[in-house]
Amino acid sequence: MANAFFFGYGSLVNRKTHVYEDAHRAKVQGWRRAWRHTSLRPIAFLTGVPAPGSAIEGLIAGVPGNDWAALDEREFAYDRVALTETLDHPLPARPDVAIYAIPEGKHGAPDRRHPVLLSYLDVVAQGYLQEFGADGVADFFATTDGWDAPILDDRAAPYYPRHQVLSAKERSLVDQMLVQVGATPMHLEGTELADFEAALQFGGRS
Repeated sequence: MANAFFFGYGSLVNRKTHVYEDAHRAKVQGWRRAWRHTSLRPIAFLTGVPAPGSAIEGLIAGVPGNDWAALDEREFAYDRVALTETLDHPLPARPDVAIYAIPEGKHGAPDRRHPVLLSYLDVVAQGYLQEFGADGVADFFATTDGWDAPILDDRAAPYYPRHQVLSAKERSLVDQMLVQVGATPMHLEGTELADFEAALQFGGRS
């Protein structure tokens, strides 16, 4: 794929989590996000979901050397899908763009054994705040499905390997948005916590 770019709609929007320099704000029509769990990972992550009439903001970034190997490894639980929908971006040319999404039939809803990490959500929200402002954070929450998913409050000891430090203002914004979508972060204890941490060490593969 010549002039290869990818469209990031989750943690990749936070430039602190990667070193892709040729990155630009973008918006794609016909997609939403959803919280999903796959057997390839022990925790829930975001996936893109085709949705006519919807649109999501994110970043497009150039793939160094048009070599997808490193990015495919980072996104190993996803399929790389050529993006054919309308994409708004500031580039003068029309690059070939791909989006990573979990294929239908290969994912399920998060549960207490496979929750959303608050440290991961914090990273995503911080990225949207830096790129698109508070309205962008609100739009992220509004165009993401599955807020009934269990959200594990791991801020004190983050499990997400690319976790970032949030300011008090940033944390407060995330907490306010969680209230608006009716989500309440939880804690795990005892055997439930031990089982979860064991799954993290195992890597979630089955």
